[in-house]
Amino acid sequence: MTATKTLYIALELGQDKWLLACATAAAEKPRFRPVPARDLDRLAEEIAKAKGRFGLPADAPVCTCYEAGRDGFWLHRALTSRGINNVVVDSGAIEVNRRHKHAKTDPLDAAKLVNLLCRYHGGERKVWSVVNVPTAADEDRRQLHRGLKDLQRQQTECRNRIKGLLASQGLDAPVDADFRAALAALRDWAGQPVPAGLQQRLLQEFAVWEALHRQVRDAANEQERRLREGAEPFLEKVRRLLGLKAVGVRSAWVLVTELFAWRDIRNGKELGALVGLTPTPYDSGKSEREQGISKAGNKHVRGLIVELAWLWLRWQPRSALSQWYQRRFGPGNKRARKIGIVALARKLLIALWRYVERGEVPAGAEEKDWRLRVSSTARRHAKGAAAAAP
Repeated sequence: MTATKTLYIALELGQDKWLLACATAAAEKPRFRPVPARDLDRLAEEIAKAKGRFGLPADAPVCTCYEAGRDGFWLHRALTSRGINNVVVDSGAIEVNRRHKHAKTDPLDAAKLVNLLCRYHGGERKVWSVVNVPTAADEDRRQLHRGLKDLQRQQTECRNRIKGLLASQGLDAPVDADFRAALAALRDWAGQPVPAGLQQRLLQEFAVWEALHRQVRDAANEQERRLREGAEPFLEKVRRLLGLKAVGVRSAWVLVTELFAWRDIRNGKELGALVGLTPTPYDSGKSEREQGISKAGNKHVRGLIVELAWLWLRWQPRSALSQWYQRRFGPGNKRARKIGIVALARKLLIALWRYVERGEVPAGAEEKDWRLRVSSTARRHAKGAAAAAP
């Protein structure tokens, strides 16, 4: 009995239109068809037409792929709900021409993708890296802390603009709840107040800063409210991490929602690769050097875990990890200590994963009741909110 052929389709996604490249084998010339972006009904029609074009039965299996990017994972969920075997591909791990200049068009990219898709399902699993798609609920949990991080970045940018405008007149003032009164009292080198036009612009910027400050405070309070009152399973992992000194509310929340709550992590090596903390050696002929960490992973966690490694040295000095760092990198220069902190960050990330998943307390680490951490943070935010109130 002859097995039914499979229809392979690569989707090149654009803002206004999608380009489909269809084939049944890697050596076959693809069939290209454009469809309006986000039009799933039209996409289903083109799949049916492609089956007819290649002489496949209506129930022939369909395998699709597209590159991870702006369109996210909704399309993956829509395709899989229709019985289509879809994979989302890491665009940074696709085979490419090594020439400095090479042709790049949507048809060429789609043809390359469908060729790799055929080879992938033919058994060549290393032609690219497939993205682990979170569930809709797991993806939604990441919005709170990512939104908070964006708000804090915008608030910092707004504060820097205010500081820069004041510096252009040789002035300075703290950007806080008393900024309006401080601005009115400022005098330049000639004893003159801030010019009216610049003063109006500064007050506009400060109004934006105030709005962002309120949103940051509200998002932070929402995190702490969920920790105190929530019953979702992932919150237990956040609370467990908070039981370690040096790990704060934000750090624990990001580590759990980005990694520990939904990733099926098998070992420490895989965990380091997920965050981009794996080494990238270059050893060819007589040339041998280390190119640094790969940075091919979750950037939210990578930056956070390096910051957390510095905090770990400060608040957990008697832990085995801190003592290892001091023996290995403490006597070295500034560059050696910076290199060492990345190594410590990778070890710390693995230790925290084992603590959350298996209950293995990092050797020599001090624990603390997570309720005290959350309540003290809540009191601090309440005091800040009262001070910022007009």
